[in-house]
Amino acid sequence: QVQLVESGGGLVQAGGSLRLSCTASGSIFSINAMGWYRQAPGKQRELVAVITSGGDPTYADSVKGRFTISRDDAKNTVALQMNSLKPDDTAVYYCNADVVYYRNSYLRGRDDYWGQGTQVTVSS
Repeated sequence: QVQLVESGGGLVQAGGSLRLSCTASGSIFSINAMGWYRQAPGKQRELVAVITSGGDPTYADSVKGRFTISRDDAKNTVALQMNSLKPDDTAVYYCNADVVYYRNSYLRGRDDYWGQGTQVTVSS
């Protein structure tokens, strides 16, 4: 019913920048919080940044001052601008959204959705 598609990953040298984007599509009524998570090899998935429906962001301590999360509700997108990248930022980045969707003409549902992930590799 709802799909999240990410784009923008790639290979960059330390100190460089990348911009990730994620678009939600499907039978969407509204989207609550949207966020980015990452998972490095051998590690658990961790929160990178989240933004509420009101536009309030929260960041992991490790990315504060370097990453900026934003959203465009008219396009159902969330973006992550990543600056001053470090090798420790290397991971698969996943988009996440808390979505209220249409079950049918009368009923709505709510669920948590994930994108397929996009690889970010930062070389030293």
